[in-house]
Amino acid sequence: MALDGIFLYHLKNEISEFAVDSRVDKIHQPSRDEIVLTLRSRQGSRRLLISCNADSARMHFTDFPPENPAKPPMFCLLLRKRLTGAWITGIEQEDLERVIKINFSGTDELGDKTSYCLVAEIMGKYSNIIFLDSSGKIIDSVKRVDESKSHIRSVLPGVSYVSPPKQDKLNIFTCDIQEIKDKISSSNKGIYKASMNTIKGVSPIICRELENGLTIDEFRQNALNPMPTAVITDTPKDFAFMDIKQYGSLATIKHYESFSQLLDFFYYERVRLMRIKARSADLFKKVTTLQERAVRKAAARVKELEDCRDKETYRIFGDLINANHYRLEKGAPFYDLENFYDGNKTVRIPADVTLTPSQNAQKYYKEYRKKQVAENKLSDFISYANAEARYFETVLDALSRAETDSEITEIKNELSQQGYIKVHQDKKRAAKALKPMRFRTRDGFTVLVGRNNIMNDKLTLKTAKNYDTWFHVQDAAGSHVICETSGVEITDEAIHDCAVIAAYYSKARESSNVAVDYTLIKNIKKPNGAKPGYVIYDTYKTEFATPTLEETESLKDE
Repeated sequence: MALDGIFLYHLKNEISEFAVDSRVDKIHQPSRDEIVLTLRSRQGSRRLLISCNADSARMHFTDFPPENPAKPPMFCLLLRKRLTGAWITGIEQEDLERVIKINFSGTDELGDKTSYCLVAEIMGKYSNIIFLDSSGKIIDSVKRVDESKSHIRSVLPGVSYVSPPKQDKLNIFTCDIQEIKDKISSSNKGIYKASMNTIKGVSPIICRELENGLTIDEFRQNALNPMPTAVITDTPKDFAFMDIKQYGSLATIKHYESFSQLLDFFYYERVRLMRIKARSADLFKKVTTLQERAVRKAAARVKELEDCRDKETYRIFGDLINANHYRLEKGAPFYDLENFYDGNKTVRIPADVTLTPSQNAQKYYKEYRKKQVAENKLSDFISYANAEARYFETVLDALSRAETDSEITEIKNELSQQGYIKVHQDKKRAAKALKPMRFRTRDGFTVLVGRNNIMNDKLTLKTAKNYDTWFHVQDAAGSHVICETSGVEITDEAIHDCAVIAAYYSKARESSNVAVDYTLIKNIKKPNGAKPGYVIYDTYKTEFATPTLEETESLKDE
């Protein structure tokens, strides 16, 4: 995963459309490696996030800025002093290098007009944010680099800025296509490495596309006509400036209207999931193990059930031996008898030489009864194991969407109540009960969303009224969504909004055209002994919706 030069080229153009001629309104530094510039122009205001974090170096407009510290760092105070009120005059990228220069027109300490430059070097572990004066000298940087850290160049206050060493590669936009083809074909390293060593500004995911059959001509067309694309497996996996086909059905490919929107989603989701998994790694592991165990248990029981399918054969063998008892003798290893159940065809029945014919018949009857009892019990065992597996899937879904320690604690308490884990209860400090998430449709209906299975049951079976409308994603784990209608007929607009919310707060949140069932609360039933969150219904309608973070956030009732 890398923000390559071609991706950065299109991102730079996109940011320039808004940022150039805009004024710096506010500056924040949420963490040591991140800067957020609030820009204001005639089109409104937007937040530009610049990160030099080794794992997530990037630059894009964001709708989800990180939380700011109580005390701003020194570098943030420096930028506020020099850049607050300054105007952005231009954004530059030199020859598809992963370096972006943002030029400002501001004032110096004496109030005289001067220019500044903020350099964002987006190069993995070598990423940095460097602040330059009008003469190109370094005022300061997020990461100071002296000779002990790099013998190539120093990044220190007062030193003239020197760009990172340039790569000796060919630019897909300006170089001759045939020259690029010839250089790749003349390499003996294979298409992947040859492309990586030949073409400037491409990341590994693009080189794999070339290795999998994408031609240089097609690649150039994609580079000239970009399509912001995210690759999603269980979590956001990678992104690119073009459509990606190498994963086939193993990943979901999602396209975005803008590069900033893509990066905002990608890193918001990635950081959110990493943060949750760090807080609940042990619980994730425990529930995953329980789910896998339930699935294996169901599969084993199904195999045992298949072994019971031939139980009638044992009964028939017993009947045939008893019917021909008069002509059978002890000590025979088998009996060849006419099967009157199958047109008197001869069938060979294995026999125990130490038993009499009558004892062999009883042995077959005993095996028949054993399989008959097992078949009845195995069906119940399989149903229970499948129900357990489904339940653990809903727990994992709720855990993946948990955003606070309180939500994780409630999920632990739920598992404890079901007898799957032990939780130490602090009787002196009773946990404050969580409330459901609240939304409001565009036409004013209040919508409640469960955070876990216990809350789903409470919402659906106790809080909601019979005339309220219930929503749930079809055939997948997800939250129960209640639209409070107060007896008024629900509108098509509200149905769509609720379907988007139900799809987003489900396992299908990364899919498109998600099927969401909805029905009146009075049609919802909970079977006796069912796991938390499990309900049944037979009267319903289905709405299809494509969930997005932006649309869901816009419906939140703050």
